Amino acid sequence: MPEAIEIQLKKGVLGLCVLALLAHRDSYAYEIASRLARAVDMGEGTIYPLMRRMQGEGLVATYLEESPSGPPRKYYRLTETGRASFAQQLADWRAFTNAVNGLIDETAAATALARKGETDDDA
Repeated sequence: MPEAIEIQLKKGVLGLCVLALLAHRDSYAYEIASRLARAVDMGEGTIYPLMRRMQGEGLVATYLEESPSGPPRKYYRLTETGRASFAQQLADWRAFTNAVNGLIDETAAATALARKGETDDDA
């Protein structure tokens, strides 16, 4: 897959991934970025503008919590608006991926059938 397409696909689902992580539990930006870096190979710098945007849209709220290793950390939690957005985005994502998988499976099955027909003709 060309790198530009892969980057755009990742950016397109990044917000959904953040909402999914926060639906599980509150977290701070560095922890979110680290989990995304491991799971989908996203750079840490990508998360901070996204978190600001999500806060501006009312999807997340913040609070400070003391850290055992340094200054207090800014934690993010989903708001009710964020929970509703997560539910809708998750439903949309599942419908989209089911449609794409169906198309791929249909095409793969047709290709396999055509190849089988070619092999039978050669026999």
